[in-house]
Amino acid sequence: MNGVINVYKEAGFTSHDVVAVLRKILNTKKIGHTGTLDPDATGVLPVCVGNATRLCDLLTDETKEYVAELRLGITTVTQDRSGKILKDETDKVKDIPDEKIAETIKRFVGEIEQIPPMYSAIKVNGQKLYNLARSGIEIERKSRKIKIEEIEILDVSLHKVVKMRVVCSKGTYIRTLCHDIGNELGCGGCMESLERTRVGSFSVEDAYTLDEIRAIKEEDGLHNIITPVDVILKRYEPLNVLDEGMKLLKNGNRLSPALIKEVDENKKHSGFIPGEIYRIYGSDGKFYGIYDFHSLKNTFDPVKMFLPDEDK
Repeated sequence: MNGVINVYKEAGFTSHDVVAVLRKILNTKKIGHTGTLDPDATGVLPVCVGNATRLCDLLTDETKEYVAELRLGITTVTQDRSGKILKDETDKVKDIPDEKIAETIKRFVGEIEQIPPMYSAIKVNGQKLYNLARSGIEIERKSRKIKIEEIEILDVSLHKVVKMRVVCSKGTYIRTLCHDIGNELGCGGCMESLERTRVGSFSVEDAYTLDEIRAIKEEDGLHNIITPVDVILKRYEPLNVLDEGMKLLKNGNRLSPALIKEVDENKKHSGFIPGEIYRIYGSDGKFYGIYDFHSLKNTFDPVKMFLPDEDK
């Protein structure tokens, strides 16, 4: 089994827990997730199975979408409601107009600097920050550039709990975003709840809980919910390798343009684009990997190979 399953991670599970349970359901060792979600968070967690594990880094880079609730007036050690409260300034919140909240949040859209929280899995000198934090140790962290592509305010309650939809780049901590917005408003803030609603093309509407996946497995229907690797890479133009190039392809070797045939012979612009990545299929119709074209060398070089099992 090779491909990606769109798992709906429920609250209480770590991303590692999801992989461990799914490994037992699918009875496979070759499996990996594409980006950590906090235990209390819910939502989309694409899990790569079989040779699709080679996709993990590509999917981690995908744009993500979240629906989060920001509670103004509360500052915690973890930047979410699970942590010890450091400051309670809810008395300040009632005097903040909704318009000021909206204006402040709008300023966080774009490329911004964000300091990762101490309670995170980032490693510094070989140690995870959350292990240091649990020992009462706080160290200086370098800020990182992230991109907030969009923030849409969905609701502001009477108690100034702000529900918002956030579209952002990889590496974004939504609880830190909530913390920083609260600081900017002068009252503090923390993340009340979080649901990841999209990772790349994987949406929450098409995600399955672990129990649902287990039931589908029992009905022999897993093929209906696993997305093949080449479908995930459909943004890259497909090319076919001729019979005489199959031995090179099966060994993951460099290919010359003479061994390549364009799939869409009716496209407006023929020829190969320098630096472009292509999906490569064999003359047997199977997907083998992605290659990029180097015009100076006049070759297609392998980027990632997804060899069919019988060719390994």
